[in-house]
Amino acid sequence: MSVPITHPRGVRRRIGRHVLIGVTALSIAIAGATAASAHPKPPAPTDLGPNVTIFNPSMSTAEIKAKFDAITAAQFSNEFGPRRDAVYFLPGTYGTPEAPLNVQVGYYTEVAGLGASPTDVVINGTVNVYNRCLADNETSNCLALTNFWRSLSNLTINVAGGLTNVLGEAKPRPDWCTNTEFWAVSQAAPLRRVNINGGLSFMDYCSDGPQYASGGFMADSRSNADAVVNGSQQQWYTRNSEVKSWSNAVWNAVFSGVVGAPAETFPTPNPYTVLDTTPVSREKPYLFVDAAGKYNVRVPSAAANSSGITWGAGLTPGRTVPIKDFFIAKPGDSVHTINNALARGQNLILTPGVYDVAKSIEVKRADTVVLGLGYATLHSVHGAVPLEIADVHGAVVAGLTVDAGEVNSPALLRVGKKNACAHSSRTRAQDPTTLSDVFFRVGGPYIGRTNIALEVNSDNVLLDHAWVWRADHGDEGFPTDTVVRSATDEQRAANGLPLLNDDDTRWVTNTAANGVVVNGDNVTATGLFVEHFQQYNTVWNGQNGTTIFYQNELPYDPRTQADWTTPAGTLGYAAYKVSDKVKTHHLYGGGSYVFNQNNPSVITENGFEVPTTPGVQVKHVLTVNLSQGTIRHVIDGVGTQADNTNTGTPQFVTQYPAP
Repeated sequence: MSVPITHPRGVRRRIGRHVLIGVTALSIAIAGATAASAHPKPPAPTDLGPNVTIFNPSMSTAEIKAKFDAITAAQFSNEFGPRRDAVYFLPGTYGTPEAPLNVQVGYYTEVAGLGASPTDVVINGTVNVYNRCLADNETSNCLALTNFWRSLSNLTINVAGGLTNVLGEAKPRPDWCTNTEFWAVSQAAPLRRVNINGGLSFMDYCSDGPQYASGGFMADSRSNADAVVNGSQQQWYTRNSEVKSWSNAVWNAVFSGVVGAPAETFPTPNPYTVLDTTPVSREKPYLFVDAAGKYNVRVPSAAANSSGITWGAGLTPGRTVPIKDFFIAKPGDSVHTINNALARGQNLILTPGVYDVAKSIEVKRADTVVLGLGYATLHSVHGAVPLEIADVHGAVVAGLTVDAGEVNSPALLRVGKKNACAHSSRTRAQDPTTLSDVFFRVGGPYIGRTNIALEVNSDNVLLDHAWVWRADHGDEGFPTDTVVRSATDEQRAANGLPLLNDDDTRWVTNTAANGVVVNGDNVTATGLFVEHFQQYNTVWNGQNGTTIFYQNELPYDPRTQADWTTPAGTLGYAAYKVSDKVKTHHLYGGGSYVFNQNNPSVITENGFEVPTTPGVQVKHVLTVNLSQGTIRHVIDGVGTQADNTNTGTPQFVTQYPAP
């Protein structure tokens, strides 16, 4: 689907300050190629589904590129389509410095190496994400604001030139662009376990503008670029990685456990938030092939107060689970079959595709692994909660997208049962249940309704990179003459407002009160993105919670102020609400943005609301007016108003309560 040029994401996120450093800062000292271990034995036949493509180093670069380009051509504009792909590279070396492998990644595509270490798969070339052009037959309005749902992991890239577009045709770009790995993305597009020798940029500064990019995540990765180019990325979170330096920040850039992170400066000259260590971390499980040619899943261990990469001194600490211990599901398999496999003690791999879920998939056993390949998607049917995780320790869910359906669900993913007696009794701080790269959608490909997207009731849970999204645009195919639509048009006409278009109907069709509700204690979120929900986007009721990096957009579509006023009479709902009963909570690096496209007069009183108590500490938060609308205060009545007089300029609070 092509999003119209007038779509708000084309204007919503301004480049702001410190947009791009000069070309001299892009100079890169390319390190020597990391030797990949040759694979002694081909992998045993394993059916991972029709949408898994596996390359081996005996294939020619031309053959690999042709197959990869065909996937990208199908996925390049497939923002809301059902196709899913996983593209894997067996251990070995691909391309050469003289004849590099240069490919581009489209929607719903996971690209990963199948080695035990990122150095086992070496690509001489690039695996790029460029700007996407949204108008005039995808030839203009080129930006990265909707470059969602794609990933790159577990390999080494020795950056070599030859930039190409989706059709494989040469782009007329300056020579200095060719020694850069471009990962110009927004939400739900992580880099994990990537070893990059050469330039690395999180914006596409070499294609047609305006080059806006917004919202990224990198973990367990190493870059030797003279300066990782942040450029126009308006917010970015880097966790447990190694960098040589960082170019700049726009609204907020957060680092935890990053060797080589810049010194903390906030808000000027750069809004950097820096934690020397990450208090709780666990890397995402990954599929690999061992020396005997057998598939396995490596499940990294949890770590406390960690920094740097996990693979620098050898195999990532953790446990190896052989593929025979997994039930490998495919779209069309019944929930009954999947649950029977889980009850027998098997783990679960969900191969690429969309799974209609009319009854909950139930994870009841400690240390169960649920791994989605190629953005496997669970779609709620008949109001089901697609995934339920019991109050157990060590369960790991990774690489999934969970979609609301047209019948309202109480939740889309639930960890533990609310108000259960002694709900912390079976959870363990040293082995937390962990969600890694788990993404949620309410609307977008189809109408969606839920009360809560993600509900966390257990203690000692780790949320490591989640995008929880009530859609601000999509391809739902709304009717034009429904009763709801007609009534809404009458209300708007009576108030002198323009009639609704398809994007505006979502307030009454795609409904969801809250994105994330945390009721458990000792819950940690590292990289939490929550957007557009109709009441508090995030509600934190549990004690001793920690969030490192929070990104939010308030809903674009309240029709009237009455739609966006709390029962107590407060104008609007905060993006991040910590309950008054909470005594201990920490938030590091948070931003909330407003764009009231349906009614610019709508007001939000506070971007953030927390109880005033010594144990609740908030560091580095901000609000921004993207185009129209008002947030009166950053947090609890403190901070300057964000409105049309300061569009694109963040309003900061460095510490709350003030020291």
